[in-house]
Amino acid sequence: MTGKQVKVFLIDGTPGGLTTAEITNWTGHVLSARRSDVGSLLDRDEADRTGVYLLLGDDEEANGGVRCYVGEADVVGQRLKSHVKEKDFWDRVITITSKDDNLTKAHCRYLESRLISLAISAARSTVVNGTNPPDPRLPEADRSDMEYFLEQLHVVLPVLGINVMRSRQSVLVRPGTTTTGTDSPVFHLVNTKRGVNASAQEVDGEFTVLAGSTVFPSVDSKQGLRESTLRAYESRKALHAKLIMDGSILVDGSRAEFTRDTVFSSSSAAAAVVQGLSAANGRTAWRTSDGSAFGDWETRGIA
Repeated sequence: MTGKQVKVFLIDGTPGGLTTAEITNWTGHVLSARRSDVGSLLDRDEADRTGVYLLLGDDEEANGGVRCYVGEADVVGQRLKSHVKEKDFWDRVITITSKDDNLTKAHCRYLESRLISLAISAARSTVVNGTNPPDPRLPEADRSDMEYFLEQLHVVLPVLGINVMRSRQSVLVRPGTTTTGTDSPVFHLVNTKRGVNASAQEVDGEFTVLAGSTVFPSVDSKQGLRESTLRAYESRKALHAKLIMDGSILVDGSRAEFTRDTVFSSSSAAAAVVQGLSAANGRTAWRTSDGSAFGDWETRGIA
């Protein structure tokens, strides 16, 4: 994978304020704004362009999750004015337009459909769109251009802290080419006494337990734990419950399985949750098929 130069500009000089992001030699333009900054956004040229946009806010029902709405408009600013009045859940907006004004209504409908599909597939947010419109028919060359456009968004959006589209799944970017975003081997964690047979990879710097991994269906009792371990126990138990609630883990009697790829904050958090423990050392617990530990892979190339 070749390097990318992403140019991020803080328009008002403060983190979290109006922010633009671009990639050298890419015609796309991304603008991030807080809901309180929409008035300033409407004064900018981007607001008069055709484009797509993301509305993001906290999902209180998902215990710290994110709600996401994807839309498109001939004039992005006009649509945002109506959303300020009609939708209360969001506190951040991302507009995606083109610097050369070559994005058409058909292009934006295609991008909207693909972004909704990607967000649903990634399962990292609650997508609040009522429907998932089918991909509109585009000439083959235009379709290829839009897939390239999406490839660049997969780079730019995470730089701005927007991870709702990130997943391990390959993304078609041009006919005959794919990118997976990882060079990590597959690591395994097997605990026969607990019925655990899990697999994981590091994808774009995130430790990801793969769909189909079998895990322990609950977290061990906290009885007898030291006070310092109790905090870790409560954290693991809450995370385990959240993964069951949002459908990431399906429990069937004494058996539990990940239904989709799931990102963890660390290899140790993943090792603890899949085994139903309050704590575990992920750097030694996760190993490749030839026995190499995840911690050894992390420090590869270091003398």
